[in-house]
Formats: sequence, C-alpha cells, structure tokens
Amino acid sequence: MKSISIFEIFKIGVGPSSSHTLGPWKAALQFVKDLDGKSVESIQIQLYGSLSKTGIGHATDIAVLLGLMGFNPKEIDTKKINSIVRTIKNTKQININSNTISFNFEQDILFEQISHQLHPNTLKFTAFSKTEVIKEELFASVGGGFIESPNRIAETKDQKKLPYPINKSNDIYEYTKQHSCSISDIVFQNEMALRSVEEIDSKIEEILDVFLECIFEGCTTEGILPGGLNVRRRAKALCDKLLNGASFETLEGWLEAVKKAPKDFNSINKWVSCFALAVNEQNAAMGRVVTSPTNGAAGVVPAVLMYYYLFCDYQGKDYIKKFLLTAGEIGCLFKKGATISAAMGGCQAEIGVSSAMAAAALTEVLKGTPAQCLMAAEIAMEHHLGLTCDPVKGLVQIPCIERNAMGAMKAITAANLALEGNPKLSKVSLDSVIKTMWDTSIDMNSKYKETSEGGLAINVSVITPEC
Repeated sequence: MKSISIFEIFKIGVGPSSSHTLGPWKAALQFVKDLDGKSVESIQIQLYGSLSKTGIGHATDIAVLLGLMGFNPKEIDTKKINSIVRTIKNTKQININSNTISFNFEQDILFEQISHQLHPNTLKFTAFSKTEVIKEELFASVGGGFIESPNRIAETKDQKKLPYPINKSNDIYEYTKQHSCSISDIVFQNEMALRSVEEIDSKIEEILDVFLECIFEGCTTEGILPGGLNVRRRAKALCDKLLNGASFETLEGWLEAVKKAPKDFNSINKWVSCFALAVNEQNAAMGRVVTSPTNGAAGVVPAVLMYYYLFCDYQGKDYIKKFLLTAGEIGCLFKKGATISAAMGGCQAEIGVSSAMAAAALTEVLKGTPAQCLMAAEIAMEHHLGLTCDPVKGLVQIPCIERNAMGAMKAITAANLALEGNPKLSKVSLDSVIKTMWDTSIDMNSKYKETSEGGLAINVSVITPEC
C-alpha cells in the first residue's frame, strides 16, 4: 500500500469539513495552477453526490472559489473569508492567476442532483475561452482533505522506502516486539525517512499551536454559529462556569487558570467535553483547525491530548510527540484498510477513527504497552461501528459537535480499559475491527453517508439555513 505520513492525517486547514471544504479547496488550487499562462474567460464548477447535497452547509461553494483565487487554507485570514465572498457576489467577478474574469455565483457553481461513478464526493472544473474548453478535470475528495484525480495517477512519484512499512496493526506489533520499543518509536523512524528531525519537530509544534489556539478561541468566543440553524456556542459558557470567575488575558494565562480549577471526576469530564465542543464550534464557523483525521472529527484528538496535558502525569513535550505519532499512525491504518470519509463510511469513519487514534495515543503516553495501545484503538472503534453521518441541513453542527465530546470520552474509557486489560485475552483485534468497519461501510445505506437524507437530518425540525 502507499505509505502515508502522519502529517497527511494531521493537516492544518479551515472548517467546516475536510472532505467537503478542504478537499475541494485543494482540488481548486491544483486545477488553477495548471491554468497559469492560459487565456481563461470563464470557469464552471460542478458538484456531484454528497458534495451537491450538503455542499452549501459545508461551504463547498466558498472553498472552491477561495482555491481558484489561490488562497492557502493553512494561511488565509479566516476573518476575511466572508468579505471575499461578498465581493465576488457583488461584482460578479473573480481573480484567477492575476486575471479578473466574470463569475456568477448562482450560475457557475452547479449543484448536480446526481452521483458520479468516480466517488460520492466528486467535483468537476471546466475552464473556457469564450465557448471553447481550455481544460477540464475531475477530482474526488476522498476524506480527510485527501484528493484524487484520474488525470494525475501517472504523475505519482516513486514512494520513499520506509524502514518499517506498515499495512496492518499486526505489522506495528511485530516491529515493536522485535525492537522492544514503543509504537511512536517505529513511527518516528518512518517519518525520518521522509523528512529531517527538525522538520518533524517543527510540524509537531505547529500542530500543537493550532490545537491550543483553536481550543482557546472556542472557549472564549460566544454567539450563534453561521448557517441558519441558530445553534448557540456552548464552550465559552461551560468554560466560564468551570473557571468560576478566574481571570486571564492570554492563552498561557487561561491554561494556568484551567490547571488551578477543581479536578474532581465531574469537572474533568466537563472539561474534556468543553475542549471538544470548542474545537468543533470553531470548525463550524470556518475557523482554523487540524484534520484529526477529518474536520468533522477535529475535536476528539486535541480534547484527549488536553486531558493528558492538564489532568494526568504530564511528562513533557516529548510525550506530546509520542501522542501525535501514535495517533497519526492509527489514522493511517484506517485510511489504508477502510476509509476516513463519512461519505463512504458514515460517521464511524470520522468520530470512530478519531476516537481510536486518541485512545491508542493516550494509552502510549500513560505507559501502556504497544499491545495495549492497539487494544485501546480497537475498543474505541468497536463501540462506534455503524455510526451514521446525518448532519441536520447539511451543517457540521447537529449532531457533529456533540459527537466529538462523546468520541473523546469513549477514547479515554477505551484507554483505561486497555491499560487495565490483558491484550492476550482480547477476542477482537484492531485489524479485524478495521475490516468490520469497512464491511459496515459497504452495507450502510447511502442516506446515512453525509447526504442529509436520513436519520436526524430528516427527523429534526429546524428552520431553513441561509444559502
């Protein structure tokens, strides 16, 4: 199988969805790059399947425009997105490769009410010079911000050979057994075959910074989330209540205040939920998040990492690295053996995978054995099997935001069960649960795969979102 770096699982981008926002954004960036130097007079974007059915709620239309204009999702000032979109709508123009062309928001983005054989998340770009087609290309947004194009398969470069190729969880177990080391040790050796130690450390630091900033912003911002559901942010109110009037002005001051707050079971439980809510409220508001492994599930891993950092026996930044290396590799296993796309596998492919990632990572930093880490990942996913993706009105808000809190709590429970368990007595392996997840994905009705055509999406009465 193709090797996957943990830094492909953890990507810094903009919410609300990795498959519906980040993936189409990256596809637009790739498409427009090939147009440089060509005389383009108009562009048309066609969205198919799940991208069409829930694209407005996931800001797919906005994402492709930002990509066509060359904005980088990792660097864009998210506070300027609304004004950029307003300008396009008002002027009916868009700037592509330093050239201004006409663009009608309502007519040039087509929400095709059919699926495409390529993938449930398919989009097509067509560039014209007058009526002549200059270039057209299909892309599939396959989950977690990963994109594929039939035209670009031949362009794939030779993969670097890793010292420890991993396709199954049993591969990890055998390597750790052979070398008497941890999972993160093996993953770190593989990452060093792809980049320098300094680059690895820099990327880890960058991910941690976005985690912390996202949680802090979510815990200090109130109001109504965009989209028309009138969902009120809850993280700030919960945070304020837990801090009981403690004052702070900076992220560092806030962290110190949280450390000094009561640490009884109920309080810690609420803090974990608060961290997860904070991230996904930011995600729903097109804030900057880290795919973990997706945007819709972006709150689970940072919430559990914060649980370790604030409420456990924190051992220093080397253990944050261990946490992310282990979590990332578990995400890679699910990407290779099943899917991390809700449009392919329902929410088990997002919240379920993120919970498994966090469970294994927490087990490692709490000094669990490699076998216990894999056991924790299995337990977490086992109790997410069959979880449907049914966002109300196509927005990553109901039930998505709360599901991150539930996924985080399940991850902590799974880690505790594994730490007190004996993997030799376990009846279910991580490899078998990954296969089961994929089998379940295939059997799952399409209406439960991010189409908003089943489940809560049709049984919850809400007002129509703004389009």
